[in-house]
Amino acid sequence: MSISSPLLQLPISQFKSLNLTTQFLHGSSPISLLTKPTSCFSQQPLSSLPPIRAMKSLQGRVVCATSDKTVAVEVVRLAPHPKYKRRVRKKKKYQAHDPGNQFKVGDFVQLEKSRPISKTKTFVAVPVIGRNAPKPKEVVTQELGLPLESQRS
Repeated sequence: MSISSPLLQLPISQFKSLNLTTQFLHGSSPISLLTKPTSCFSQQPLSSLPPIRAMKSLQGRVVCATSDKTVAVEVVRLAPHPKYKRRVRKKKKYQAHDPGNQFKVGDFVQLEKSRPISKTKTFVAVPVIGRNAPKPKEVVTQELGLPLESQRS
């Protein structure tokens, strides 16, 4: 079997003049050149912009706080009725993580999305400052200077 390729008939000395040196031959390249390439889209976002949240945080009222480190929160939202188009209240209960057992029934909390903590808990309860503050008690003053019937002896 004869080989009649024109490249194989050239002398070997002609191929020795070709210089096949690259920085990637025989592992001689530095590690910094072998890192993953970066694109213009993978840069860090500007720090002045707020982070994009896929899901809004929810607000609701604690309806059950008997479990350890868990509270049941009822979230009320307004949605249009499918037939009558009137806005009706829709309620849904979520289980939320309460690490310090700080919430009682009736407290308003904000639910922040987190990693799944258990089968039903994917939210962390955060207090809402303005709604949980105790209301100041009204002081009854005697405007006319007359004693009340309950204060008479």
